[in-house]
Amino acid sequence: MNHPSNGLDDVVHQRVRLGILAIAHEARRVEFGFLRSTLDLTAGNLSQHLAVLEKVGLVEIEKGYEGKRGRTWVHLTPAGENALSNEINQLKRLIHQVEHSTDQSGHLPT
Repeated sequence: MNHPSNGLDDVVHQRVRLGILAIAHEARRVEFGFLRSTLDLTAGNLSQHLAVLEKVGLVEIEKGYEGKRGRTWVHLTPAGENALSNEINQLKRLIHQVEHSTDQSGHLPT
């Protein structure tokens, strides 16, 4: 039987990238500065993670202006929505398997 952890996507599962995808899913379109502050990242670190997600087609980056200020917005692509959904489903499978592998006392087997 294939263990649920084998189905986790290394690109998506990384903590920051999973956070980016989750926030972008909730917001539909999220501003760079909001992501940076919400995930407590430096601009450079966030940019690197966004570049990884953009390269594999999970997010699209849109640059523009709000008034005279330059802005960068992020939104999920259909592939990004699917990747996030698949990751959540795999995590649910993993949690289910772990919870159902406990012994009678409620502890994980050692």
